[in-house]
Order: sequence, then C-alpha cells, then structure tokens
Amino acid sequence: MAAESNFFGEIALLITHYNRSQSLERLLKAFEDQHIGFNEIIVSDDCSKPEHINHLEQMKARFGITLVLAGKNGGLANNINKGQRAVRSPFTLYVQEDFIPTGGFYQSLKDGLALMKEDSEIDLVRFYAYRKHPYLVSEKYGFSEMKFHFWRLNAPQFTCYSDHPHLRRSNFLQRFGDYAEGIKSDRAEFRMVISFLQHKGKSLIHDDYREIFLQENSAQEPSQVARKKFRQKIQLTDSFMIGAIRSIYRNIKYRLDYIFLKPVKNE
Repeated sequence: MAAESNFFGEIALLITHYNRSQSLERLLKAFEDQHIGFNEIIVSDDCSKPEHINHLEQMKARFGITLVLAGKNGGLANNINKGQRAVRSPFTLYVQEDFIPTGGFYQSLKDGLALMKEDSEIDLVRFYAYRKHPYLVSEKYGFSEMKFHFWRLNAPQFTCYSDHPHLRRSNFLQRFGDYAEGIKSDRAEFRMVISFLQHKGKSLIHDDYREIFLQENSAQEPSQVARKKFRQKIQLTDSFMIGAIRSIYRNIKYRLDYIFLKPVKNE
C-alpha cells in the first residue's frame, strides 16, 4: 500500500500491454517500491497470448488492476483508445510497459500535476524524450514549454506530443480526437502529433527528460514495434546529402499534413 503522501488520488495510471507481462510487472513493482499509488490502474491489453493473460490475471489483486481486454489484436492505437475510455479520474499518466520510473519520478509527477492544476491550458506534461526539443521556454519546477513555430524549418519541433510517458487530462480524446486505428503505430502516433498541434495543444517537458524514466527491452520480451532494417540502416549511416534530403522532405510533408489531415473519430 502506498504511503498517503505518495498517493495521487486524481490520477489514473494507464498502461498499454501486449505480450510483455514480465515487463509490466517490473513497471508496477517499481511504482510499488517507491510507494507511489494511483486512484486507479488501467491495463489495456491488445489480445496477448494466453500465458500473458494468465499472468495479468495473477497480478490483478496484488496491484489493484482494472484489466481491459480485447477479443482480437487491434494495434497500439486501438489499445490506447479503449484504455483511455476506461479511465474515470481527471488526469491520466500514460506509460508503456517497457519503461521504469527512476527515484526522481515522484517529485516530477507531483510538480507536473501542480502545473496542470495551476494552468488549465496545459494539456500534456512529458517525462521522456529521445532528443531535446528545439524551442523551449522555461517554466517552474524544472519544466519547459515546448513551442511550435509553423514557418521555422525545423522538423523535430513537431514532437510536442509523443507516446512516451506523460501526464495528460483525461478528456484528451475529446479534445484531440481518437488515435488513428488500422495503421502502423508510428503513423498513428504522428497523426496524434498533428492533431495536437492543429488544436493548439500546450505541452511541457521536464528538463531532465532522460533521467525520470528508463526504457528497457529484454531479449525475452523485446520491443513489439517492427521497423524495416533498411530504414534503420539509412538512419545510422546518413551522409550529409541524405540527411539534407530527408530534412527537406520532412519539413514539406509535415506541413502538408498539418494543413490537410483531419482529426480521427473511430466508430
């Protein structure tokens, strides 16, 4: 049982899961070890194999899980949508099962929640990223606002939204639309990036964004996102020319998507 001071009664922990129940247990135990508790814990499963479903059932009582199952595999977007719809708390902490909170997470979550309660215009507070956002404005408690400038030719600035661990308001789908189902997870994430920007979403990120969560995939439970080896090889061996061409392409394509893509509403 979490200590009262470490209990977040306004936050639901939402975890999407697919065939990585050992990783999920590791994540839940990390919160338990830090005595961090939530109003509810929603685990949205994407039709995992029977052995993983059995493991989820075994964990329900220990961690107080509300398990949201699927009759068939619907992909990550569907998994997030159905999980978010099961949330009953005003705020949602979204984490995928291959992340682990570090010792500094509790204070960061407490501060992020305080910022969102102080400013109703903040839609999202991020705790992890692969790279530094190019346009940041310092806020309180070690957070910075991620700014988007349409006419500045800097493609990485588009990532004001990400599927990486973040705290958001639980009306997220009503404000920005559903995650696009039936397409690859990377594309579904990007569709949400565009919708977030189109709707003038406001997001903050912690300045120590590589220190609050660790991402770990074991050989027994590897990442479930398959990317083409050719694409990965190109990214690792970019020449100046290839990098320039990719940058131009992204800057054009992202802006066309920003102008023409419509928010998603799944039936």
